[in-house]
Amino acid sequence: MDAQQALTDLTEISSQIRAAVVFDDKGKVTGSTLPEGEAFARAAADLLAAADELRPGDAALTQLEISTAAGSVFVVRQEKVTIAATTAANPTVGLVFYDLKSALRSTKPDKPKPAVRKRPAAAKKPAAPKKGAAAKKATAKKPAPRKKKPDAT
Repeated sequence: MDAQQALTDLTEISSQIRAAVVFDDKGKVTGSTLPEGEAFARAAADLLAAADELRPGDAALTQLEISTAAGSVFVVRQEKVTIAATTAANPTVGLVFYDLKSALRSTKPDKPKPAVRKRPAAAKKPAAPKKGAAAKKATAKKPAPRKKKPDAT
């Protein structure tokens, strides 16, 4: 699915998201719910760059939330694609991140699955007939019923 359709679906299912934009690592907008999507994409990229400078360790920054009294800005980066969104105040943070990640996954083309070769089923060998003692064990008799004890009267 293309990024524009993913954003349409996102805003339909998530009542918390007000606006969103999808862009690549070069800043090219591939989908936006705003007429000025390029400006929002640049601002989100700047936020990521600033946060990257402050992050501890060497791990790449993959998600970011900036919260104000008026609302929040969320940014999620997966590989070379980024999605940014705005929400009203006090959003359900985990749910917004989940929805944004789902929208990003839906923008990626499905990779064809490698063909799996199945081995032909091995031919079953017919069971050999049982001989001697093994044959007697296979046809064991049922145990004899118990005898009743005589009453002690």
